[in-house]
Amino acid sequence: MAAVQWRSSGRNYDAELQRCRPEAALVEFGDYHPLKPIMVTDTKTRRGARKGSTSSSSSSSSSVPPDPLSSMLDGTDPLSMFASEAPAMSHSASTGDLGRKRKEKEEEAVGPEFEPWLSKRGEILARFTTTEKLSINLFMGSDRGKAPSPGSSAVSEKVRTRLEELDDLEEGSQKELLNLSQQDYANRIEELNQSLKEAWASDQKVKALKIVIQCSKLLSDTSVIQFYPSKFVLITDILDTFGRLVYDRIWTMCSDPRPLPDSFTVDDVNDTAKETCLNWFFKIASIRELLPRLYVEAAILKCNRFLNKCGIQETLPRLTAMIRGIGDPLVAAYARAYLCRVGMEVAPHLKDSLNRNFFDLLGAFRQISSESVQNQLVLQRVEVPEYLTLYSPAINWILQCIAHRAPEPLLTEMMERCKKLGNNALLLNSVMRAFRPEFVAARATDFIGMIKDCDEAGFPKHLLFGSLGRSLACADPPESERLTILNEAWKVVTKVRSPQDYVNCAEIWVEFTCRHFSKREVNTVLADVIKHMTPDRAFEDAYPQLQSVIRKILTYFHDFSVLFSMERFLPFLDMFQKDSVRVEVCRSIMEIFIRHQEEPTRDPVILNAMLHICKTMHDSVNALTLEDEKRSLALLIIGFIRMVSFGRDFEQQLSFCVEARATFCNLESVLVQLIHTVNQLAMETSRVMRGSHSRKTAAFVRACAAYSFITIPSLSSIFSRLSLYLLSGQVALANQCLSQADAFLKAAVSLLPEVPRSINVEGKHRSSEGFLLDFINNFLATLLVVPDHPEHGVLYLVRGLLNMVQDYTWEDNSDAKVRVYISALPLLAAMSQETYLYSIPKVDSNETLYGGDPKFLSEINKLCETLIGQILDHLKTLCRDEQSTRRQGAMAFSLFGVLLAHGDLRNNKLSQLAVNLWNLSHKHGHCETRVSARTLEYIKHQAQQADMTHLSETVQRLALQSCT
Repeated sequence: MAAVQWRSSGRNYDAELQRCRPEAALVEFGDYHPLKPIMVTDTKTRRGARKGSTSSSSSSSSSVPPDPLSSMLDGTDPLSMFASEAPAMSHSASTGDLGRKRKEKEEEAVGPEFEPWLSKRGEILARFTTTEKLSINLFMGSDRGKAPSPGSSAVSEKVRTRLEELDDLEEGSQKELLNLSQQDYANRIEELNQSLKEAWASDQKVKALKIVIQCSKLLSDTSVIQFYPSKFVLITDILDTFGRLVYDRIWTMCSDPRPLPDSFTVDDVNDTAKETCLNWFFKIASIRELLPRLYVEAAILKCNRFLNKCGIQETLPRLTAMIRGIGDPLVAAYARAYLCRVGMEVAPHLKDSLNRNFFDLLGAFRQISSESVQNQLVLQRVEVPEYLTLYSPAINWILQCIAHRAPEPLLTEMMERCKKLGNNALLLNSVMRAFRPEFVAARATDFIGMIKDCDEAGFPKHLLFGSLGRSLACADPPESERLTILNEAWKVVTKVRSPQDYVNCAEIWVEFTCRHFSKREVNTVLADVIKHMTPDRAFEDAYPQLQSVIRKILTYFHDFSVLFSMERFLPFLDMFQKDSVRVEVCRSIMEIFIRHQEEPTRDPVILNAMLHICKTMHDSVNALTLEDEKRSLALLIIGFIRMVSFGRDFEQQLSFCVEARATFCNLESVLVQLIHTVNQLAMETSRVMRGSHSRKTAAFVRACAAYSFITIPSLSSIFSRLSLYLLSGQVALANQCLSQADAFLKAAVSLLPEVPRSINVEGKHRSSEGFLLDFINNFLATLLVVPDHPEHGVLYLVRGLLNMVQDYTWEDNSDAKVRVYISALPLLAAMSQETYLYSIPKVDSNETLYGGDPKFLSEINKLCETLIGQILDHLKTLCRDEQSTRRQGAMAFSLFGVLLAHGDLRNNKLSQLAVNLWNLSHKHGHCETRVSARTLEYIKHQAQQADMTHLSETVQRLALQSCT
C-alpha cells in the first residue's frame, strides 16, 4: 500500500441533517423484544398432528418454522402439566407434608395475630438462666424386658414382653446425671429428643414412651427453681415431638388406601386406627404418677379426634381438674399453661376450659405464702419478687389464650378479679400484656389507680408501668387523659434508683411521649434520662435501650430543625461513647434524614448538627475498616451533601464545600461528590448569568475551578482523577475560563503514563485498556472545541495526547494504540471544516482562530497522514495466524469506515486506499456479511446524492465476498 495524501471531505452538517430526517421516518421497528414474554399455546391442531400421519406433520412444519421450545413441550405449558399432575402427587404425599399442612391450618384457626409459643421459647430460655449445677434422674427400665427372639414370633409373647416393659417404667434401674451446667442440661434433653425420634423410627414405641414419661417426671423437680421455666420449655419440646409422632402414625393408618381429609370425622377412621389410638390412651392411663400421666395425655390430646367427636371437649375439663392435685403452685401453673397451649392448638373455640384453668390459678395464689413454699425459697436463697417473676411466662400464656379474640367486657371482669385479690401485681401485669392494647388504653386511668394500690414489695411498680406503656405505645388513650397519664407514670419512673431498671422503663414511655406530645415534653424526658444515666457512667451498660430511645424519637420527629432545636438531643448523643455504638446511632440518624428530608436545607442548626454527626462517622474510618463499611458511610455523607443548598448564595455554598473537604478527607467518594457539587455550582452560576459573566461571577467560577484543581490530585483512583480532570475542564470551558480549562486538560494528558495496565474491579483484576480507550475517545471529542494556546503551537493538546499514546506501554498483542489513532482521524477531519459540528457559546474554537488558514489545514493533513502510516504499518504485522488475521480484518474495516465518512475519496490515492482496505478486511473471510452488505447499500445510496457522485466509481470496485 503506497503512501497517501490525506484530504478531509468537506461537510455541510445542516444539509446532512436534513437529508437524514426523511430516512429516519422510514425506519421500521420489528416486533421482537428480548423482554417480551413468549407465549406457548396449546392448540388442538398440534396435538392432532402429533397423533396423525407423518406427512401432515411435515407439511405443517414446512409452512411454519418450528419452535424448539414448543416442539419439546408438545405445545403444553410445563406449569399446566404440573398442575394436572398435582392430584396424583397429593395421593403419595409424605407424612411430613401432611403435618406441615395441618400446622398451617391450625395457625389459620387461631389467626395470624395470635403470637405462637415458638416465638416465646427463645425469650424464656434467654431470660431464665442459672449458674447452679443441675441433675437429671431417669428410670429407664431394667434389662429383663428383651425384645422377642426371631424364632418366637407368637403374639402372646410380644404382648407379655411389652407389659413387662411398661411395668419397668417405674420399677427399673436408675440413671442419674449430676453436676450439669445449664448448657449441658439442654444438650442432654436434646439428646433425649433425638433418642425419642430414633426409637420411634426403629419401631420401638415402648422405649419412646419410656423416654417421654421419664422426661415428664423431671418437671416435678424444683430444686433449682430459677431454671424451672427454661426446663419446662426444653421438656415440652419432647412432649410435642411425641404427640406429633403418635398423631401422624394414626393419621397414616387412616390414609390407606385414600388420604384422610383435614376435616375428617370419626366415621372416616378405620377400626385399626381406632384400636391403635385407644391402646395409646390405655398405656398412658396405666402411668401411676399424676404429673407424667397428665403431661403425656395432654401431649396426645389431639388424638381424641380419631375416637369421639366430643372427646377433646370432654377430656379438657377432666385434665383441668387433675391439675388441682399438684401441690407445688409453680409446677401447677406451668401444667395449666401446657394444657392451655395444647387446647389452643386443637380446640381454640373451647374457652370454658381456658377460663377454668385461669380461675383455678387465681385460687392457687394463696399457696405462694404457704409455709412449704416460703421454706423452699429460703433454702434456695430466692427472694419473693424473683420467685413471682417465674410465674410470668405461664400466666402470660394462659391470659394470651383467654384474651385472644375476647370481647372487651372480659377485660373488665379480669380487672374486678384482680381487685378482689388485692390488686396482685403479677396478675395485673399479665392482664395488661395479654389483652388488646386498644382495650387497655381505654382504661389507662383505671389501671394507673390499680397500680398505685399494689404492694411494691412483691412486684415493682415500674414494671407495671412498663407493661402499661407498651400498650399505650400501640393504642391511644383518650386525649383528655394523656397528660395526666404521662405525669403519673413519670412520677414512678423517675424515682427508680437502679439505672438499668430506670432506662428499661423510660425507654418504653419515650414512645408515648413522642407519639402524643411536642418537643418540649420530649426534651424534658431526655434531660431526665441524662440525669439518671450519667452518674458512674451508667450509660455504658444501657446502650441498647438508649439506641431504642433514639430510634423512637426519629420515628416521630422527621423535621430536623425541630429535632436539633431540642437542647438535650445532642448531649444525649454524647452518652454514646463506644465508637461502634456511636457510629451506628449516627448512621440511623443519617438514614432517617436522607429518607425524610424532602427539600434542600440551609438551616444553620441542621447543618452544624449534621456536620458533627457526619464527622463522627468519618472519623471512625481507619486502616482496618472494610471497604463495604466505607462505601456505606460515604453514601450517607453524600446524601447529606446533596441536601445542602444555599440558594443563590453561591459563595456560601462553595465555603460549605471547602469545609466539607477538610472534614471528610479520608473518604474518596465524598471528595468526588464535592468536586461534582462545585462543578454543578459553576454551571448553575453560568445559567443564572445566562452565559455572560460579570467580573464577580467570573472570579467565582475561577475559584470553583481552583477548588477542583486542588482537590482532584488527592484522589487515589487514577480513573477518577482522569474523568474529573476532563469534566472540570469541560465546565471551565463552558464558563469561558480558558486558562483553567487548559490546565485541567494538560493535567489529564500528563497523567496518562501513570495508568496501570490492570485495575482492581470488585476484587478482580481486569485490564485497564477498555477504560482507557473510553476516556481517550471522550477526551478527543472535547478537543474539538478547545482553542489552541497561543504560546504552544498548532494542535499542541492533540499532539501531546498522541505522543503519550505512542509512549504508553500497552499490553502485548494489543491493538489499542492503533484504535486511538483511528479515533483521532475523525477529530482531525472535523477540525479542518469551515464550521464545526458543535461549539461552546462565547468560546472561540480553532475554526474562528484560524479561519480555514491553509497552514493550519496542512498541519492537520500531515498529522492524519502520519497516523494512517502508523496504522498501515501495524496492519502489515497482523498476518501470523488466524487470530491476528481476524484482528487485521477488523482494523482494516474500521479504517475503511473512517475514510468513507471523513476522507475526500475524489483523491485517487485515498480512493484506492479505501478499496484496498475493503479487500483486506474481506481477504481472510472474517468479516460480518450483514455489516458489509449494509455498508455497500449505504455507499450506493450516498453515490446517488448530487455532491457524492464520485462514490459511484469507488463502489463498483468494492466486491462483497463470502464471510464467516
